[in-house]
Amino acid sequence: MLRLLCLLLPFMIIPHASAAAACTADPATPKRQMRAMWVASVANIDWPSRTGLSASAQQAEFRAWLDVAVQRRMNAVVVQVRPTADAFWPSPHEPWSQWLTGTQGGNPGYDPMAFMVAEAHARGLEFHAWFNPYRIANHDDASQLISSHPARRNPSWRFAYGGKLYYNPGIPAVRAFIQDAIMDAVSRYDVDGVHLDDYFYPYPVSGQTIPDSATFTQYGGGFSSIHDWRRDNVDKLIQELGARIRSAKAHVRFGVSPFGIWRNASTDPLGSQTSGLQSYDAIYADSRQWVKQNWIDYIVPQLYWHIGFAAADYTKLTAWWAQQVSGTAVQLYVGQAAYRAGASGQDAAWQDPAELSDHLTVNRAHPQVTGDVYFSAKDVRDDRIGSMTRVVSGHYSRPALLPAFRASSGPAAPTITAAMRGSNGVSLSWQGSGTTYAVYRLSAAADACSFHDGRNLVAVTSSTSYLDASAPAGATYYVSALDRNEHESPVSAGRTAGGGAYSAVLDAPAAGSAWGSSSYSTQRYGADYRFAEPQAVSDPAWFQAAVPAAGSYRVEVWYPANSGYNSATPYIVVTSTGNRTVTVDQRTGGGQWRVLGTFTLAAGSGNVVGVSRWTSTTGYVIADAVRITATG
Repeated sequence: MLRLLCLLLPFMIIPHASAAAACTADPATPKRQMRAMWVASVANIDWPSRTGLSASAQQAEFRAWLDVAVQRRMNAVVVQVRPTADAFWPSPHEPWSQWLTGTQGGNPGYDPMAFMVAEAHARGLEFHAWFNPYRIANHDDASQLISSHPARRNPSWRFAYGGKLYYNPGIPAVRAFIQDAIMDAVSRYDVDGVHLDDYFYPYPVSGQTIPDSATFTQYGGGFSSIHDWRRDNVDKLIQELGARIRSAKAHVRFGVSPFGIWRNASTDPLGSQTSGLQSYDAIYADSRQWVKQNWIDYIVPQLYWHIGFAAADYTKLTAWWAQQVSGTAVQLYVGQAAYRAGASGQDAAWQDPAELSDHLTVNRAHPQVTGDVYFSAKDVRDDRIGSMTRVVSGHYSRPALLPAFRASSGPAAPTITAAMRGSNGVSLSWQGSGTTYAVYRLSAAADACSFHDGRNLVAVTSSTSYLDASAPAGATYYVSALDRNEHESPVSAGRTAGGGAYSAVLDAPAAGSAWGSSSYSTQRYGADYRFAEPQAVSDPAWFQAAVPAAGSYRVEVWYPANSGYNSATPYIVVTSTGNRTVTVDQRTGGGQWRVLGTFTLAAGSGNVVGVSRWTSTTGYVIADAVRITATG
């Protein structure tokens, strides 16, 4: 029976959940794993590298950081967008960040958040927006804040401590304001996650007391201890913000990266076998409760200590945190100290190129650990002693899907429409309803365990095409679709790459938020089409393909027609010698293929045809489907 099943598998859809219990996953190639790096903006740690850069220079730097993430086979970036009660987007609540232009409130000349989200998604990376909740400034002089800053307009909201300014967590209006500032970004941008760091109440400064006794008198009724009240203030922020995020966008993950020690076992039997600062007591962060109450979707404890460190052993802390998330819906990723590897002044253990890699080996003993986040981007890039190279070669040899979260039925299985071998490899195209897609390549017949781990996974992409430049002869491909919560469809029927003339239909273009989606017209191709009002902006809806070889290709377009649609819709064809624009009257000729022309295309995977809304004529522009066919 199993032999017969294997013979039939290339021609049938295989449910992703059908892997037999006997399947053993390869720990070196997990199917699902969060792999991310923090991109810090405060004090220009990572990005922008300094203030005052032009918009184009800032954008070039950010693209380079994303390229680093892709090169290290990561699947997400965590970018600091509210470092000091300011914003990396045009916020109605807070001023532009000084870390962009050097001047608080200075407009950088573009929308960094919109740019960063789009660029990350174009590379198949999740974008988690990182917010510091309470920090106002790294100084204690409120007169240095811009005059319109909420902390100047509401002086009772703030206090100075340790040479810095903070919002007072005990004031209900402050808690509401912080949530509103964060939710503005969530509601307006296509972020995949909301991420808080480890700064809650200030870290203790010797000889100083947090000046909130009057606030406790005013708002602390019901609490006999100011310490319990402070913890409750932070708890309320976490609980309320998580609820608001879930209500607004159920696909957005909410995560926190706390200090790595909750409490020591010497203080609390529920604590870890450590002897370091206790975040529960020192900064009033009851991170264990956030996990047990499922107020968050993921937690990233900063385990910035080496294996065997007496006060905080990485191995012991990893086991402790794994135990805390067990039985909850909270996912555990580990915050890794890439900044320590090979750095001067660090312990001898951090001079060992294998230390970071060994951390991930420790993680394998705990299935609750489903990923890692590295601090910070510049250390991931610099790879001082080859520690990140060791991590990638030993643990990231294959791509990985992100861990799935929250209940979801998942999308339908895609259909592979083309698998053609050319001079540059195998060009795949498919149709599907996923947000992203997983591409599997097998050299033998598929069986019940072929998709159990990542050993056959070759790509995760937001496109509906892929060029496999390293494809071996006789390879068979399967594609699955994933929704915004990372739930996977069954895999498609298998398709073995063949020769002959290349032809591919491209549906479901990638488009910005200004483009709507409709299934109204019966002249549509497939399930739906995109539409937009004409405007003098450069945001085409792009059809992407994996062109197998440079050469001549006929380009055809399909759209539903309507007398009210645009009479001069610009189609942009990306040729080997530059972009060519062809205008089409979309008032007539709908519901059929129309030839734009024959063009010379370069080999590779990416944008091939775009529909622009930059036209002076009125009426919706439509982006429905494109067909490209080799002609010679």
